[in-house]
Amino acid sequence: MSKKFQGYLYLSLAMMLVGSTVVASKIIASGLPPFTATALRFAIAVPPFLFLLRLSATSWPRLTRGDWVILLLQAGAGSVGYTTLLISGLKLTPAADAGVIIGTLPVVSATIAIVVLGERPQRSILVAIALAAAGVLAIVLRPDADGQHSLAGSALILGAVICEGLFILLNKRLKREIPPLALSCLMACLGGAIAAPIALAELPWTGSLALPAIAAVVYYALVPTVGGFVLWYAGLAKVSGSEASVFTALAPVSAMLLAFAVLGEPMALNQALGIGSVLAAVACLGAALRTARGTRRPSKAL
Repeated sequence: MSKKFQGYLYLSLAMMLVGSTVVASKIIASGLPPFTATALRFAIAVPPFLFLLRLSATSWPRLTRGDWVILLLQAGAGSVGYTTLLISGLKLTPAADAGVIIGTLPVVSATIAIVVLGERPQRSILVAIALAAAGVLAIVLRPDADGQHSLAGSALILGAVICEGLFILLNKRLKREIPPLALSCLMACLGGAIAAPIALAELPWTGSLALPAIAAVVYYALVPTVGGFVLWYAGLAKVSGSEASVFTALAPVSAMLLAFAVLGEPMALNQALGIGSVLAAVACLGAALRTARGTRRPSKAL
């Protein structure tokens, strides 16, 4: 097995696990309050991350006060905001719909960079944004929408994607580079610390805690969170960044197929059209990134 093929395999498995978080969140939504589930997820994920830090001899970075502020904002948006909004949205809308909307993350991140950082977009990025928007609209504006296809639920999930996009944007503001494993551990620690007080306010002990929901939290914490991290960075070490970005398109596909196979959700035409638009958007974005890197290479050689 070649090094590049191993990288492709690891990245594919990582993105399939990311897609499975949508199904896990759907199960969690039926049995646990969102902040309680989020705090529990990070409490379970922290010990394995600490073990991996020790095993890999990864050192903790020395950070400035400004970096700590950014890390807190990242944890609030990308860790707590994403998870709680996703779980809340899945109480109102099918997992397959959520999978399509989450697939817009690369394009949403590019849009945030344009709006917030003032970056000048290439034409292909604008096309990608339009295709991603069309994919979302195919989900939220279906003419035969019923109680299972909630506009509010889709809005909450889109809010989760925006939170994750802000996480990516804030990461670029850090003055010192943090090793990926250390950053993941910090996000789990800070995310748990932020979610825990709100989780107590939800009074989770007063309600019935469903065993499937707790099992789904354990799965979310250990498999996609910790295992997905290991697979993603193991794959990233073997291929280029532009190659790796293409594999993010597998996450919404995985979410939709698992929603059909595990949750028994029907696959509707609008979902197929939505996911087609999202995959086309990711392809356009990948082409734009490859073009940008290609045009920068000659200047580096001079």
